[in-house]
Amino acid sequence: MALLVAVALFVAQAINFTLVLRDRANFRLAQATRPVATRIADALEREQAGRVLSPDRGRVRRVRADPIPPDLPRHAEVSSALRDQLKDLGVSAGRIDTGLQPAPLHPDDRDVRLGRDGQSLLIAVEQPGRGWLSIVAPWPGGGGYIFWRLFAQTLILYAIMLAAVLWIARRISRPLRVLASAAHDFDPSIAPVAIVEDGPADVRAVTAAFNGLRLRVTAMLDEKDRMLGAIGHDLRTPLAALRVRIESVEDEQDRARMADTIAEMNRTLDDILSLARLGRPSEPVTEVDLAALVDAVVEDFRDLGANVAFEEADRLRIRLRPSLIRRAIRNLIENAIKYADGAEVTLRPAIDTVVLSVADHGPGIPADRLADVLAPFTRLETSRNRETGGIGLGLALARAIVEEAGGRIALSNRDGGGLCAEIMLPRGR
Repeated sequence: MALLVAVALFVAQAINFTLVLRDRANFRLAQATRPVATRIADALEREQAGRVLSPDRGRVRRVRADPIPPDLPRHAEVSSALRDQLKDLGVSAGRIDTGLQPAPLHPDDRDVRLGRDGQSLLIAVEQPGRGWLSIVAPWPGGGGYIFWRLFAQTLILYAIMLAAVLWIARRISRPLRVLASAAHDFDPSIAPVAIVEDGPADVRAVTAAFNGLRLRVTAMLDEKDRMLGAIGHDLRTPLAALRVRIESVEDEQDRARMADTIAEMNRTLDDILSLARLGRPSEPVTEVDLAALVDAVVEDFRDLGANVAFEEADRLRIRLRPSLIRRAIRNLIENAIKYADGAEVTLRPAIDTVVLSVADHGPGIPADRLADVLAPFTRLETSRNRETGGIGLGLALARAIVEEAGGRIALSNRDGGGLCAEIMLPRGR
């Protein structure tokens, strides 16, 4: 806005400069020619009445030759304007010569008003057969002072206009910056605080609309959480009833398969509910020892007889939601155990991040599908055994948990075969 106003003012002042300087030039030309034409006409009338024009005295003198030295600067525009002035007064003239001199050189011309730069204009008008008429006229100073006055006026105008524009723009942009910051930092897990409606009317209207929208979004998310809780309760109840009823099945293998199916349904339900509730976790952020947390998860798998190796690491204090991060790590290790019968877990600190790696020696994933497996409900049947179960939520849930913690997860194929999943968490959280 300020730039547009500055450009508009520049164009307007450039036009104003041109008009003022042109008017000044016309005024200076008229000031130099009109009195001269009138005095020449009066002198010729007096000469016709019998008065002789002396070559040595008087304001208008008659001389035999052009009295203007050839080294003086000429002004052709004065000659042209004076010819028109004389023609209007009925005076015929031949050549008209002009010369800008530092000061009047003749005693009778001492009262001629000099210009600002101490100069006067010597004018000679030829009358064919009768010689030349010589007169000294005042020459107004150049337009330099006019230019600097206009320049100062422009600076003052710029200061006033741009100060007002910048004040208005700041008054508009400040509440907009507050609104943009509130929109960027919106956290559904925190109770919304209304933004103060400030600024012009349209900005206040946008702020009021955002306050209302944030309340509606929060209310909708609260309703979603209540609905998910009800769904989880309603589904777990019949699953628990089924778990009790299968105890009456006599065939031990059928009973075991039914129990595994019910357990898989419970895990699937937990994954779906956890993925849906991310962004509004009930667990607070606390400072934990990440190395101890990873070691505890690995020990749980070892107790179940899984082949999981973990290189001991130094204590790493970091702020996070321990239950969620534990679940993300567990999902990655489970993924490695399902498809490679083992996992190698390492934890290494960097300057600003902590990198947790879970590697295996399984079939890996095609390079063009590495990003796909992080999407919910995605399974790669060509590279993963479908008999292992699951609906493709483990990696998606792990990625959502890590991103909610401010980190990121990356998958890559190992050179010797297998997959490597890396969790990178910021140390400053």
